[in-house]
Amino acid sequence: MFGFSIIALSALFASGEEGGGGGLLSVNPGLAFWTVLTFILLLLILKKFAWKPILAALDEREQKIKDSLQMAEKANEDAKQMIEENKKQLLLAEDEAKKIVEQSRVYAEKLKTQLLEESKVQSQKLIENASQEIERKKNEAFDQLKNQVADLSLSIAEKIMKQNVDKNANAEMIKKYIDEIQKN
Repeated sequence: MFGFSIIALSALFASGEEGGGGGLLSVNPGLAFWTVLTFILLLLILKKFAWKPILAALDEREQKIKDSLQMAEKANEDAKQMIEENKKQLLLAEDEAKKIVEQSRVYAEKLKTQLLEESKVQSQKLIENASQEIERKKNEAFDQLKNQVADLSLSIAEKIMKQNVDKNANAEMIKKYIDEIQKN
């Protein structure tokens, strides 16, 4: 406001001094003086009132830009660090997965071995049971065969002798002879 009034006053003085004889390119020393004085006053006013806020705003803007750059760099570093941590976590997860697979393989191998051992034991029991059953059946068949041979021998002996002999005594005697044959 103060600058505007000075400009207005200088314009009044300049117009009063000019008597009408100058052209477009003529220099009027009074107008030049007031123009320079007005310009200097305007610079002083701007320096006193506007220059500091303008510089402060520029400094504040510069600081905001610096802060933004620092935050961006920090964010970039944080992102790189997170990527490295993620890579480490991924490697740890892969190692853990390998361990689990290896443990599963070992467990499966143990289970296979255990099942094979159990099946061997069961098959051995079945073989033993079958052998015992075969031995029992063989003994039964042999006893039946002995009895049949004894009966047949008695009947043959009766027919040969053509006499009535005591069957029980003869059966005992034949069994005794058969037992002797078995021992030999």
